[in-house]
Amino acid sequence: MTHRQRTVFRDLDGILLLDKPRGISSNQALQRARHLLRAAKAGHTGSLDPLATGLLPICFGEATKLAGHLLGSRKAYLAVARLGVTTDTEDAEGQVLRERPVPAFDDAAIEHALTRLRGRIRQRPPVYSALKQGGEPLYAKARRGEQVTVGEREVEVFRLELLGRDGDRLRLEVECGPGTYIRSLVRDLGEALGCGAHILELRRLWVDPFRQPAMTTLDRLEALDEAGREALLLPVEAGLGDWRRIELEPEQARRLGQGQTLRLAEGATPGPVAVFGRAGRVLGLGEIGLDGCLRPQRLFRWAAEAAKPGVAD
Repeated sequence: MTHRQRTVFRDLDGILLLDKPRGISSNQALQRARHLLRAAKAGHTGSLDPLATGLLPICFGEATKLAGHLLGSRKAYLAVARLGVTTDTEDAEGQVLRERPVPAFDDAAIEHALTRLRGRIRQRPPVYSALKQGGEPLYAKARRGEQVTVGEREVEVFRLELLGRDGDRLRLEVECGPGTYIRSLVRDLGEALGCGAHILELRRLWVDPFRQPAMTTLDRLEALDEAGREALLLPVEAGLGDWRRIELEPEQARRLGQGQTLRLAEGATPGPVAVFGRAGRVLGLGEIGLDGCLRPQRLFRWAAEAAKPGVAD
């Protein structure tokens, strides 16, 4: 009888820009990547539906402290919508609820409908979504046949463009803020056009600050050895490209690592900052108050270790 070798997990820090394949959940993709890299701790930065593909930044180790920030970042998608059919999940994997003829409208009519879906809009998320109600995902309630009521919420759509049309199919590019559901945008577009619609294909193109991501696939990860997999990881600092950066002197860095509040030079601009040491490594995230003091919010492991007595600069 053969025994499967048990994976020994380890501390590993960094960010993997994964190209999630179609047909698996974001958590399944994360767990496969985590096991291949033998990472003790991992988290992703915003779920993609099983139908969707594209960029899924996975944070390992200390990089998980950035996951909440990346979750709230601006994102871009390429979507293919099918007009004339609505489904219960608002995508191609759901049950058909209604079929309607597609009117003979032109691109100007589509543009008029798209205009109403740009900017700060009110949107009702899908019933089949990971949003929680009473501590349970909505999709779990919907799959049990429970009546689920989802309220509207405000989201922001920075760009929504028609790239092309082929019969009853529209190719759309979307740039949006956090919490925006592309399935809901397509649903509302279909209703505005009077025929209904659902998502056929969805691909996430980028997530701030990774505007031109060099993504890797699970197949590539599996084909590499451990050193090759680690070489694909971006440093923690890569997730802070859109943060305001300040640099501390060694003594200030030691005090910050001990959790102390620091008074900065006069004129320091209030707001959130990424705090770096002189060696160029990020120490943590902080907030500069109106009083000119820097207060640590999230410190990385190496900042606290460097602050211990007897540790050299």
